[in-house]
Amino acid sequence: MDMIKPLRSLGLLIFWIGCVLIYGCGEMGKVDQGRVIEYNKEKRTVTIIRDSAKKQGSTDYSVLPPVTYDLPTEWAEMGPEPKPGMRMKLDTDKHQVVIFVPTLQNFATINYTVVEQRDNVQSSDPALIDPQTKKTKQFPIFDKGKKTITLYSKRQKILTTFQVPDEYFALPEYVWDAGDEVRIYYKEEGKARRFMNITKTDIFKK
Repeated sequence: MDMIKPLRSLGLLIFWIGCVLIYGCGEMGKVDQGRVIEYNKEKRTVTIIRDSAKKQGSTDYSVLPPVTYDLPTEWAEMGPEPKPGMRMKLDTDKHQVVIFVPTLQNFATINYTVVEQRDNVQSSDPALIDPQTKKTKQFPIFDKGKKTITLYSKRQKILTTFQVPDEYFALPEYVWDAGDEVRIYYKEEGKARRFMNITKTDIFKK
C-alpha cells in the first residue's frame, strides 16, 4: 500500500491545525507550496517555484516567476532548513530533465542519453549505499571520465545514469539536484508565519 498520500494529507492537516492553534481563530491565512531554488540563512529568505498540480499525489513545479518569502523570526516556526536545487522534473519516458535557469528566470529542458536505469528502487536498496562509508550516497554523482550523471528520485523510485552534451555536463552540480519541497503559511504576501519542510518532515519522496 502506498502510504505517501495519507502521510501528505496528514502532514497538511497537522500543519493547518498548528497554524490555527498558534494564530488563533482570527482571519485564516493561506498556504503556499513549492520546491526551493534558493535559501539565504543570513537574510532568512527562501525562494520557491510553486507547485501548480491540482491532483493530490502529483506535482508540477512550473509556476513563474519564483516567489521569495521572509522566513519566520522564530526558529521554532521553521523546522529543518531547506536544501535548494534547480531540478524541477525528471522525465524518464522522454529522457529529459527540466531545470530552472536563474539567469534566464525560466526553465530549460535538457535531453539526455540513458546509460543505465533501474526502476522501483527503494531508499534502502544496496545500490544507494556507499560500500566504504556504509552511508547513503549523495546524489547527483558525476563521473568526469565517463561524463555521466547519476540521479536518484525517491518520489519516482528511479536510479538513472545518463549522458548530456558537454555544455550541460559543465553546469554546477546543484543544478541537477532537486530542492526540498516546502509548505508555507502566510497572511501577508512574502512573509511566512510558519514554514514546513515536507521533504525532511513528511517522509516525502522527492
